[in-house]
Amino acid sequence: MENVCIPEATSGNWRVEKFTTDRMDFRSLASGRGVPIGKTYTRLMCGSTLVMSDTPAEMRDHSYAVHNAKGSCLINGLGIGMVLKNILLKPSVTDVTVVELSQDVIDMVGPHYSDPRVTIVCASAFDYVPPKGKKYGMVWHDIWSYICGDNIEEMKKLHRKYGRKTEWQGSWCREECERANRPGRW
Repeated sequence: MENVCIPEATSGNWRVEKFTTDRMDFRSLASGRGVPIGKTYTRLMCGSTLVMSDTPAEMRDHSYAVHNAKGSCLINGLGIGMVLKNILLKPSVTDVTVVELSQDVIDMVGPHYSDPRVTIVCASAFDYVPPKGKKYGMVWHDIWSYICGDNIEEMKKLHRKYGRKTEWQGSWCREECERANRPGRW
């Protein structure tokens, strides 16, 4: 997977910014989410909340979506466009619909993905209605800022909603969220 190439920007309470790691966060390293020292990445912030980055851990999290992308694809959550960028590299991807709740995120990130195969819609993943008869080769849900067991109910709802409209679907860090709900975990 490739890192994103979008510039820093601010819109409303949202920011796209570059950051260079200068120290090791051992707690993140122990959880498998450590970031190599001295590398520069891009992240999306909402206020003081880190929403997404193109660090190696995030790339691993999203590699399932990229691997399974083919034909028509639907991505719920634009973020910094990391999944979008990487599935557009696949010749088997014919078109991509991205559903993003924040117009600010669309304004900052969307213009950097002007491929004619891309349609970006400002809507909630829960409210968006695909065109009648539309089928997807891949649906990816990435609308959460935290890996948390509380996300599971929303993931289940989205999987039910889109289940008959796709050959494959997944949600960002679903397995980790399920583990967080098990007794004695995290």
